[in-house]
Amino acid sequence: MSNGTESAVRLLILLAIGTMAGAAAFTHVHDLSVTHGQPDWIGWANAVAVELMAIYLGLEIRARRRAGRPVGLVGSLLVAFALLSLAAQVAEAQASVWGWIVAAVPSLAFLALVKVVLSNAPVHTPADEPDQPSAYQYEEPERPTTAVEPVRSAEPTPSSAPAVVPPRAVVPSNRPHVVGIIR
Repeated sequence: MSNGTESAVRLLILLAIGTMAGAAAFTHVHDLSVTHGQPDWIGWANAVAVELMAIYLGLEIRARRRAGRPVGLVGSLLVAFALLSLAAQVAEAQASVWGWIVAAVPSLAFLALVKVVLSNAPVHTPADEPDQPSAYQYEEPERPTTAVEPVRSAEPTPSSAPAVVPPRAVVPSNRPHVVGIIR
């Protein structure tokens, strides 16, 4: 099977599952809304809002991934809208474990479909920046080297080594020199 044929078959399967899962989910959300006192047109409006929002959020996640933008909030909203759809389907089901499982199939199929489609989205990573010097690297300034004779103590010390005091020129002052009179 060629890549083009395989892609076409995958698209047909995707559309078939999406259409059936969407139809079931739309109907359950509509029926639940009407059962709980909403007019018929608001039932359809709720169904459209819940189901199309989930589809839109899936597409938004894909676009954000391509752009290298964060998807955390959008992903959380997708899960929330999918759970609303799932809750409507389970609430309309027969009050048994099998009734709930069978009623949940459209939402679970939709979630699986979204996950598979989104996992195929290419992830764009930001381009590497050119080599920059590290903030932790610095060049140590050169210190003047002067040949200064160490000062020796005139009195002998108890140890065998003579006492050596470092000359003042070895440790330069970091304070600026002030010229003028300070009042």
